[in-house]
Amino acid sequence: MSAPGLVIAAVRSGSGKTTVALGLMRALTRRGMRVGAAKCGPDYIDPAFHAVATGRQSLNLDSWTMAPELVERLAGLAGAQADIVVAEGAMGLFDGAPNPPGRSGASADIAAAMGWPVVLVHDVSGQGQTAAAIVRGVAAHDPRLKLAGAVLNKVASERHRKLAGEAIEALGVPVLGALARDAGVILPERHLGLVQARETSGLDAMLDALADRVEAGLDIEALCAAAAGGAAASGRSSSGLRPPGQRIAVAQDEAFSFFYPHLALDWRALGAELVFFSPLADEPPPPQCDVCWLPGGYPELHAGRIAGAQCFLSGLRRFAQTRPVHGECGGYMVLGRGLVDAEGVRHAMAGLLELETSFSQRKLNLGYRRARLSADHRLGAAGADLFGHEFHYATILREEGAPFAFVCDAYSERESPAGLRAGDVSGSFFHAIA
Repeated sequence: MSAPGLVIAAVRSGSGKTTVALGLMRALTRRGMRVGAAKCGPDYIDPAFHAVATGRQSLNLDSWTMAPELVERLAGLAGAQADIVVAEGAMGLFDGAPNPPGRSGASADIAAAMGWPVVLVHDVSGQGQTAAAIVRGVAAHDPRLKLAGAVLNKVASERHRKLAGEAIEALGVPVLGALARDAGVILPERHLGLVQARETSGLDAMLDALADRVEAGLDIEALCAAAAGGAAASGRSSSGLRPPGQRIAVAQDEAFSFFYPHLALDWRALGAELVFFSPLADEPPPPQCDVCWLPGGYPELHAGRIAGAQCFLSGLRRFAQTRPVHGECGGYMVLGRGLVDAEGVRHAMAGLLELETSFSQRKLNLGYRRARLSADHRLGAAGADLFGHEFHYATILREEGAPFAFVCDAYSERESPAGLRAGDVSGSFFHAIA
C-alpha cells in the first residue's frame, strides 16, 4: 500500500480548497515530510502548483474518464515513497456527470475508492450555526465517505468562529482549524483558472505565505492523524492512453503546457522517449522524432509571437510532410490557417488544417467527452474510444475536412464530428486522458 491520504473538498468552487491544499502541502513539506499530491478531476493547472509546493509530481485522478484500475494505479504512484497524500478536490464534493455509480467524475468517487477521508473546507461567510446544517448534510449524503473534519474559511471574528465551530462540533464533526476572511495571499487567475505556475512570479514566496496561514490556523497534527486509506502502486493498466510514437516531440512552454503528467509517465513506461521543445523560443520539432504532439495551453495569448516564429512554423510544416502531427485544443488552433486574438487581430498559423478560430468571439465549451476515432490513428484503431474533456473559450470560424473523431458528451449518446485530419496531421479541441 502507498501512503495514507486526505481529500481537501468543499460544497462549491471558490470555498478555499486550493488555499488549504497548497498551504498544507507546503507546510508539511517544510516539516520534512514526503508529500504526495493529486488533483481530482481533469484540471491541468493545479497539479503544476502542487509540484512546486511539494517538490514531487502531482497526478490527476478522474473517475469519469479513467477506469477504476487506472485511478488506483495513479493514486498508488502519487503516494509511492510518500508519508501522506494530499488530494485537492474539484468543484463541489459530489459534483460530477451522469455515469454508473463510482464513475461520475466527482471528488467523492476518488475519496471513496482510495479510502481517503474528506476534509471539508467550508466558507462560513454570511453564516453562523447554519454552517452545521450544511456540514450535517455533507456527512450524511454518501455512506461511502468518512468526514475527517471541517476547516472554516472566511471567518469574520472569534465570535463568528465559535458560533459556527461549536455548532459543527456538536454534530461530532471535528473542526480542524479556521482561516480569517482577509484576502491574505491571492493567486492570480485568468480565463481557464489560475495563471500557470511557471508564469506566477514569486510563487515560492506565495506558497510559503499560504503555509504560514495554514500553520497558524489549522491543527496540522490532527490533519495528519486523520489521513487514511491508500492504493497499490504496482501493475500496469490497459486503460491508459497508448503512446503515439517511439520518440515523441512535445511542445512545452507558456503557450503549450496542458500536458497531463500521467501521459508522460505511461508513455515512458511503455518505452517511448519524450523530447520537449519550445515554439515560443522559435524551436522546430526535433527532427530525430517520429511524431509531434502539440498540447493545449494559451496560444491566444501569444498568437503574435507564434505567427512570428518562422523557424517553428516552417519546421512544423516540414516535419508534417513525412511524420504525424497531432494538436489538442490550443495545439489544434495553431495547426489551422489563422487565429483571431482577443483584440480581433488575425494571426497566420501553420496552415496544416483548414481551420480558422477566434478568441475575440468567446464561448465557453466545457465538459467530459467520449471520442470515437473516425479512422486508424496513432492513438488507436478506427472506432476506438478515447475519454477526455473540453475546456476552452475559442470559437470556430471555419472548419473544413474529414473529422478527427465523432464525439459525444456525458449527457447524450448523440455523436457529432469533431476536429480535423488531413493525411497524418490531426487535431481537435478534445483533451485525451485515457
